[in-house]
Amino acid sequence: MSTTIQRPTSRRSHRRLAVALCLPVGALVALLSPLGGSATAGGPSARNTDLAAARQATASFHDVQAARDAGYGADVECVESPAGVMGFHHVNPARFGTDPRRPAGLLYVPSSNGGVRLAGVEYIVVDADGLVSTDSDRPTMFGRPFDGPMRGHFEGMPVHYDLHVWTWAHNPDGIFAQWNPALSCT
Repeated sequence: MSTTIQRPTSRRSHRRLAVALCLPVGALVALLSPLGGSATAGGPSARNTDLAAARQATASFHDVQAARDAGYGADVECVESPAGVMGFHHVNPARFGTDPRRPAGLLYVPSSNGGVRLAGVEYIVVDADGLVSTDSDRPTMFGRPFDGPMRGHFEGMPVHYDLHVWTWAHNPDGIFAQWNPALSCT
């Protein structure tokens, strides 16, 4: 069986031929495009969608008891440096990874009423080879590379990468900065 393409004789025929040839190419491109991973590879619009998903997924954790009930362990130290604040880290190792709806860490800072308030989230990914001297497996999220690799911050925490996202507090250094100079541990 052979296929014959007739030579177009009018502008309309040229258009039909172009459409007929482009449709299979478009379908092939769609089939070969990567389907996995976070939508943030798609640019600012996808990044904003993932940030909105992160906020929606963590809204209930403004209540610190809800975070504890969800398996987040509380750090008793508010992490602060001359560069700013990270806050109290509440970590759930079962959530290590790059799903915007499942941050491994929640960042709390002292509130004016004597409690704490949710300021941001942290994504943590374990380093594949466990060496701080290599970074060929550095993950990205929201179009940003993770910081690291770095040693664990507490006993039993492996070498890892992390990405802070100030989803619930303004950070003058940017939403993805490690430290937030606008916040305080006091």
